Amino acid sequence: MSYRPEGLDDAFTPAGAAAAPAIGVVGWLRWAWRQLTSMRVALLLLVLLAVAAVPGTVFPQRGQDAAKVTGYIAEHGAVGIWLDRLGFFDVYTSAWFSAIYLLLFVSLVGCILPRSRQHWSAVRARPPRTPRRFTRFPAQATSSSSDEPEALVRRAAAVLARGRRYRVDVHDEGAGVWSASAERGYLRDSGNLVFHLALVGLLVAVATGQLLHYRAQVIVVAGTGFANAQTSFDTFERGRAFDPARLEPFTLRLDDFESRFDPVTLAARDFTARVTLTEPGAGPSVRIIKVNDPLNVGGTQIYLMGNGYAPHVTVRDASGVVALSGPVPFLPQDRVYTSRGVVKVPDVSGGQPQIGLVGYLLPTAAQTPAGSWISIYPQPTAPLLVLSVWSGDLGLDTGVPQNVYRLDESGLTQAVDSSGAPVTLVVRPGQTVTLPNGLGTLTFDGITRFAAFDLRRDPALGWLLGFALAALGGLAASLFVPRRRVWLRAAPLIGDRAGGPVAVVTAAGLARGDDVGLAPELGRILAAVLGHPVPITGRTSADHDARKESP
Repeated sequence: MSYRPEGLDDAFTPAGAAAAPAIGVVGWLRWAWRQLTSMRVALLLLVLLAVAAVPGTVFPQRGQDAAKVTGYIAEHGAVGIWLDRLGFFDVYTSAWFSAIYLLLFVSLVGCILPRSRQHWSAVRARPPRTPRRFTRFPAQATSSSSDEPEALVRRAAAVLARGRRYRVDVHDEGAGVWSASAERGYLRDSGNLVFHLALVGLLVAVATGQLLHYRAQVIVVAGTGFANAQTSFDTFERGRAFDPARLEPFTLRLDDFESRFDPVTLAARDFTARVTLTEPGAGPSVRIIKVNDPLNVGGTQIYLMGNGYAPHVTVRDASGVVALSGPVPFLPQDRVYTSRGVVKVPDVSGGQPQIGLVGYLLPTAAQTPAGSWISIYPQPTAPLLVLSVWSGDLGLDTGVPQNVYRLDESGLTQAVDSSGAPVTLVVRPGQTVTLPNGLGTLTFDGITRFAAFDLRRDPALGWLLGFALAALGGLAASLFVPRRRVWLRAAPLIGDRAGGPVAVVTAAGLARGDDVGLAPELGRILAAVLGHPVPITGRTSADHDARKESP
């Protein structure tokens, strides 16, 4: 730090001193652009993008499960509200995630464009001229030949160009001296550029897919179906630029579902859904959907994602009115298809409590010595319903969406017997049991199968695969294709030529980085040119490092 006494004016400033020029707005913009397009910042943005994606796997996302997000906010209070304001429940569409994404895209493009121009110029340029001395190259060789220098170099150029795929340039250095310079391995730099271009393509494809995709899930009971409309699905997720009115018009009915299991290990062997597809302008057609074998309808892939059993139950209230009748899907919990489900019965007569039945469906029921019920086989050879009974307000009249597989017990009372123990209903197909506390009756009419389908449409999937393969190919080329330069010089031999060699041949090779194949490559080239093996000498990487460290 300098100190200027008061009263000292600028007249005492040294005459040779010059003020630093101001950078200005353009200078600052140029500096910011250079920083953004540097490899260091590109790597930093790539890591930052990976870190920014972590909250999307930690917190529930509104696009996937809006009800779960609402529950999380209600449970965590002010913390949940602030997380929502900061976009942690919509991570991949938030402003901060999009900013990182766009900066990475701009950084990659800014890196690629100048390097592409440089690479294009280098590919079109002639190989570098032959150096005067070869003593500093890592691979060297000296030999002699009975051919004239020009003929020898011409033959070497043909060997390098045709047999070894080098770009070759022949030089007449005067005084009878001829040389050839050759270069190969620009595929290495091309692969590097392809890799970075593929990364840009992946970014564009992912962004396009997020904008134009949709995904829906629906559970279909055998004998019923659905129309490909947003209101038909249990869950529906779409990109911001996708219009639900553009859904492919078709209907799908599940005719039958078959499953096969190993009788010993109970491992699943096959799942087959037979469906009837109806499209506009075409009659119904029977199709088959299997696991990992989706049905393609106009670009929409329909996957078989799950299956289970749906017991058909009929519930009558205290006045004998049918309050609920139909199949209720129960979700499998283990490999023997012990399935858990909830039956929510509304009040249809007025003044009656709403009823909640929660429990398990056992496809092949067996009783343990302790008196509890379990399933021992996944096929429905002896189905059984084991249910507990709740009554009160299920919240069906509030208009708030509910999870059909979860029973909110906050406004309910569990039915108990005279001893205060919870009442458990055990019902077999065809049986009718009386609900406790005069709530009505329950009839287990039968059991049917259901299948869970996942519908997806993403126009960017093919592009993603193509760019991913291009990135792998470019990376492989940039890592494994050697970049090499080879020079060969033939000079006339001074002295008596009678019956002896007429030319001295010297050669050298250079590679980018450590290349253990450089010396053998030079040896093969000289053997093809001269017709006999030539020993290769030169400095190794260890020798080069030792020379740099020596005093």
